[in-house]
Amino acid sequence: MTGSPMLPTLITDLHIEPLDLALTEPFAIATGAPDMANNVLLRLKLADGTVGLGESAPLTAVSGETQASTLAAIASVREALLGRDARAWRTIGTWLGEALPGAPSARCGIELALLDALGRHYRMPLFTFFGGVGTGLDIDMTVTAGDEAHAASSARAIVARGIRTLKVKVGALSAEQDVRRMVVIRREAPGARLFADANGGYSVAQARTFLKGLEAADIPLALFEQPVRREDWEGMVELTRTSRVPICADESARTAKDVLRLAREGGAHGVNLKLMKSGVVESLAMWNLARASGMELMMGGMVESTLAMSSAAHFAAGLGGFDYADLDTHLFIRAHSFQGGLRMQDGGRIDIGHVQAGHGVDLG
Repeated sequence: MTGSPMLPTLITDLHIEPLDLALTEPFAIATGAPDMANNVLLRLKLADGTVGLGESAPLTAVSGETQASTLAAIASVREALLGRDARAWRTIGTWLGEALPGAPSARCGIELALLDALGRHYRMPLFTFFGGVGTGLDIDMTVTAGDEAHAASSARAIVARGIRTLKVKVGALSAEQDVRRMVVIRREAPGARLFADANGGYSVAQARTFLKGLEAADIPLALFEQPVRREDWEGMVELTRTSRVPICADESARTAKDVLRLAREGGAHGVNLKLMKSGVVESLAMWNLARASGMELMMGGMVESTLAMSSAAHFAAGLGGFDYADLDTHLFIRAHSFQGGLRMQDGGRIDIGHVQAGHGVDLG
């Protein structure tokens, strides 16, 4: 008597290794300034030989995760993953949320490798898998925290790329210094749309000082992201209630429950979804809640290579409904060994319409 044939979509192997990527400059925000992306590369193999690639991008300043803790988290669930049917990806994602509640980038790396493997198995690009709404997104590029000279040179470089939206990291300096940086950026990029992201670096009073300073300088701000600490729910509500500029939650929106609370209490006009911050399955729930609540949506990321950035682009373009796309960190990677994935077009637009299967990124 012969045994039944193995399902081609069973997970048969998961390989992980460090992925260390040098940056073109430190990615300075209010809470830290890493000069390397110390990420993790995952290879997930199915029974039919299909291999999916995933990336975990822990950012200690935001989630407390490190490369070492991420490697350990993935290793701790590896054996339990083997033999599972990849087609049950939502069940697996929910289980990962329970098994690794404090390791969202580890969960995300596994989910991305899993979905890439499924996409390659079925010869389906992930933007189709997520809904097929679109294949392109207009992105911003970040002016990292620094002095006025750095702000000026960064703004010039971004404009030279043809990108028309600049996201400025604030909160590392005083509100008054940040206003002066914004004045410099406005001078170097007079036609650009401007966002500001404090990563929780301000108090309510400092955030108000920043907004008043911009108003006095006649500098229009299109979006103000995470002005106060994640735990300052009252501050988020107060600023959302009184600000003329839309307030976007990032660190305060890590889970579906967070989005529900923000919607109920009026704690933000919009939320920034990041697969590394929440995982894929949780991000889907957050998307649904935000949409049902009439909140704006941004798609963002940690310090990620083309692999994870492409996956986020598939998620956002495929689902649709995103008002902003902050998918630029691959532009800060000095060099990596990937090929394929998202393509940059003129005017700061990224496109994934050419991808035939999975997220479209391969090892070079």
